[in-house]
Amino acid sequence: MGLFDKIRNEFIDIIEWVDNSTDTIVWKFPRYQNEIKMGAQLTVREGQAAIFLNEGVVADVFQPGRYELTTQNMPIMTTIRGWKYGFNSPFKADVYFVNLRQFVNQRWGTKNPIMLRDPEFGPIRLRAFGNFSFQVKDVPVFMKQLVATTPVFTVDDITEQLRNIAVSRGMDAIAESKIPALDLASNYDEVSALIQQKITGDFEEIGLSLTKFLIENISFPEEVEKALDKRSSMGVVGNLGAYAQFQAANSMEKAAENPSSGGIVGAGFGAGLGAGMVGQMGNVFQHNNFDGNNPTGATGAGAAAAGSVGPPPLPKAVAYYLAIKGKQEGPFDQQQLRGLVGEGTFTTSTLVWKEGLDNWTEADKIIELKDLFSQTPPPIPGV
Repeated sequence: MGLFDKIRNEFIDIIEWVDNSTDTIVWKFPRYQNEIKMGAQLTVREGQAAIFLNEGVVADVFQPGRYELTTQNMPIMTTIRGWKYGFNSPFKADVYFVNLRQFVNQRWGTKNPIMLRDPEFGPIRLRAFGNFSFQVKDVPVFMKQLVATTPVFTVDDITEQLRNIAVSRGMDAIAESKIPALDLASNYDEVSALIQQKITGDFEEIGLSLTKFLIENISFPEEVEKALDKRSSMGVVGNLGAYAQFQAANSMEKAAENPSSGGIVGAGFGAGLGAGMVGQMGNVFQHNNFDGNNPTGATGAGAAAAGSVGPPPLPKAVAYYLAIKGKQEGPFDQQQLRGLVGEGTFTTSTLVWKEGLDNWTEADKIIELKDLFSQTPPPIPGV
C-alpha cells in the first residue's frame, strides 16, 4: 500500500457494505490494519447484520440501522479491551457484514439411485431432485462454525454440504413415510414437509434456517420405467383375448378390401368369409383361455399336452342363391357355381344373394365371384 493510500485510510470513518452480488453471504470490511477510529459511522442496511470480532472473538453484533462507534453502543468491546479512556485512539477489530436475505433456488439431487424397500415392488431404486432456500439465522454461530476468518464467504462454499444433508436426510424421510413409490408423485407436498422437518435441526446447528424445501421429481431407473409402461399398456388393453379378436377382425377386413393380393386373400377373405373366420378365431381364443394371465392357453395338465392340440375347424363355406328364370335356386357353393358357369346357366348378369347382402346383386359386382368368369374360355369364333 502506498503512502497516499495509508494517509487516506486514516480519515475513513464510514463502515458499510453495498452488496452487488447475489451469492455473497459474508463480506469482511477492508480496513487498513483493522484500525477503527473513535466515532466511526457504521451503516447496516435491511437484510444485513454487522459483526465485530476482536482477536477472533465475537465482540458485538449490530442489526439494521446507523451507529456511531462509541463506548455507549459498544459496551462489550469496551469490556474486552478494558480501555478506561474509551476510543481516544484507533482499536483493532475485524468487521464482517452478514447477508440475512434468503438464498433461493438452491438445487439438490441424488447423484446415484437410492435403494429403498417399496411395499408393492419390494427393493427398488429411486432418483430425486428439487430445490431449497435458506438464510442465516444465528450470526455468531454461523461465523464460528463456518466462516471463521474467511474474508469472503459465498453460497458455493456451503451448498455442497447442504445438498448432502438434503439427500441423506431426505431419502431417510421418504423411506420412513411408507408411501408407495407409485403414490409419491401425488404426495410431493407431504413428503417435502417431512424432509424439511427432518433436516431443519442440521441447518440450525450451523446457524442457518431452512426456509423452503421442494421436491420437483422422483423417478425410477429407465429399465423400471419401461417395465411400468408395459404394465400400463396391458392395463389399458384389458382382456387380451377380446383385443386379439378385434385385431384379427381388422386384419381380415383390410385383406378383403384388397383382392389383388391373390390366393386366399383375393378369393376367400370376402365380407362373408371374414365374418366366419372371426367367429372361428373367437372359438380358438375361448378354447385356449387366452386371458392375458396365461397367454399360452395351457393350464395344469393341459400345459404338458399343449403341443398336441389340433387345428381349429375349417371355415363354413359361403352359400349363394341365384335368380334363374324368375325363380330362386340354391344354395350353391363356389364349386357348384363354377359348373353352372360352364353350362351357361350362371352369367355375369345373373342376380345373386348371400348372407350379408341387403339386396340381390349382379354376379360381376361380387368380388369373390369375378374369378369364376375370368377362367371361362371365350366363345368359339364363327359359332
